[in-house]
Amino acid sequence: MTVPVTTTIFPGRYLQGRNAMTRLGEFTKLLGATPLIVADDAVWGFVADVVTASLKDVDLPVVREGFCGLATAKEVDRLTQVIKDTNSDIVLAVGGGNTIDAVKAAGHLAGVRWASIPTVASTDAPTSALSVIYTEDGAFEEYRFFPKNPDLVLVDTQICANAPLEFLVGGIGDALATWLEARATRRAAAATMAGGLPTHTGTALAELSWNLIHENAIAAIEAVKENLVTPAVEALVEANTLLSGVGFESGGLAAAHAIHNGLTFAPQTHGLTHGQKVNIGSVTQLVLEHAPMKDIEDFVIFTTRVGLPNTLTEVGLKTTDEKELRGIADTATVAGETIHNMPFPVTAEDVYLALKSIEGLSRRIRSEAGLPEPEFYTAH
Repeated sequence: MTVPVTTTIFPGRYLQGRNAMTRLGEFTKLLGATPLIVADDAVWGFVADVVTASLKDVDLPVVREGFCGLATAKEVDRLTQVIKDTNSDIVLAVGGGNTIDAVKAAGHLAGVRWASIPTVASTDAPTSALSVIYTEDGAFEEYRFFPKNPDLVLVDTQICANAPLEFLVGGIGDALATWLEARATRRAAAATMAGGLPTHTGTALAELSWNLIHENAIAAIEAVKENLVTPAVEALVEANTLLSGVGFESGGLAAAHAIHNGLTFAPQTHGLTHGQKVNIGSVTQLVLEHAPMKDIEDFVIFTTRVGLPNTLTEVGLKTTDEKELRGIADTATVAGETIHNMPFPVTAEDVYLALKSIEGLSRRIRSEAGLPEPEFYTAH
């Protein structure tokens, strides 16, 4: 019989700051001698000069491979072969969450070290020891777990501040769920993605992420509109990336991310960011929990103000989309999904009803607070 233990896992080193990319070579050289850079054409277009200069400054070769745009099993296998063919001993993922997840999976299969260099603060993927794998048409397929976290996570906050604002806002949606899910996991004494029971550390970092977001998000969003890096931006990027990353992995996932995975069943949602879909999951989780109305009101008002969706309308769905909503609910509640970490049983019917309810609930809260009517998301 396996003895239950608590556990917390971390990346090997986390670096964050304005123009931190200039130090990539310095810290890569501590880990390997033949790096492979994986970046899509768009990302390489604005990081090539600084990455190249940083690696050359420490006499490391510059070898770059493109990325298809989605972390699929096929793309992971292709990158694994590229790592082997180039005799690379460390692979650097430069880009967004899909690039990073694909590189983690490929680095693991190839038996080399891997590093995350996110160019957006849009997800907590950079720090974790798992990857989310999608089908070729963008639906959730599986989680893949690895025996270690990335050896290096390097976040250049100026690059994040230069990125389209929707990515930072999406990161807020992903990170806000961290505390909601960690506290549910702890109440249920359920297992975390780290492979044990939640630690006080993991749960506390999840809550710290929540608090930093509430204290800094509005100011950070205004700064990023002007591509500025301020203390609020630094705090928000840390909350979105490091604290949310350790918090979800060692604090636990529950309903919000399972409902995100369910939402990928509906093609209407495929143009949205990860965090936009997660935010729908968070509102739905609050309904499932029968959370105090004040908590739901505060969440809907805050997420509306930062620009996140909290109605079906905003993710391209309607309460009359019976097939899609049933499919989302069924997908979110399959055996093994994290929704079963909730401290009470959750069925597909429960999710279906809660999902349908958030449209009218969020609309009423927004109306009473004098906030705008929901509109179909332009990001879609």
